[in-house]
Amino acid sequence: MTLDVLQSEQQIREGRRALRRRGLSFLPSQWTAWLSRYRLAPGIRVGDDLKSWDVLKTAEFIEQHVSKDAPVLDIGAYASEVPPLLCRMGYQRVSALDLNPDLLKMPLANKIDYRIGNFLHAPYADSSFAAITAISVIEHGFDGEALAAEMSRLLKADGFFIASFDYWPDKIVTEGQDIFGMSLTIFARPEIEKFIATAGSKGLKPSGPMNFASGDKPISCFDRDYTFAWMVLQKQ
Repeated sequence: MTLDVLQSEQQIREGRRALRRRGLSFLPSQWTAWLSRYRLAPGIRVGDDLKSWDVLKTAEFIEQHVSKDAPVLDIGAYASEVPPLLCRMGYQRVSALDLNPDLLKMPLANKIDYRIGNFLHAPYADSSFAAITAISVIEHGFDGEALAAEMSRLLKADGFFIASFDYWPDKIVTEGQDIFGMSLTIFARPEIEKFIATAGSKGLKPSGPMNFASGDKPISCFDRDYTFAWMVLQKQ
């Protein structure tokens, strides 16, 4: 599946259970989460329960399509479960990039190459990665042309760009709504199709069927209800 859509809250719960069964969940206990909230626990609180479905899909896709010795990059990586999760799965060359300097306090810093930087101007050579992941990242300050160009530059031939993002088939207006100091986009189907076309012009193309159909609206933020979509594009 090149594009899939979260249909229900039940899928989120099932995703977290699956991650826990495999020992891949980095969500803290309720007690640790409370301590972290009040800055009484060291380190960064990693993970977000709402992102269980797309984190699991990303882990399973990489496991099926990317070898354990291949280089993988997670962008917008601050507090992301993906870098430590991949490390725990046995991936040996995991990198993570984010503008937040606290990224360097993330888990497994002795095994993961954490770097501070802008993923639209990433500090890596051309053709550096077999896969790049972005969990609930690209909807913040979205620039489709720049994103597609940089992901294409960074990926090896046949490499994968794997992203999840806010979605609803019909447009949900977010003008004037900022988060992390950036604009927020809840992608409508035409916007995703436009980005896929833009990415295609940079050599990133869908490699399987696309399911745009929606079900429930299990995600709520800023008085707006919507869901998540998950997408894979492959470097040609």
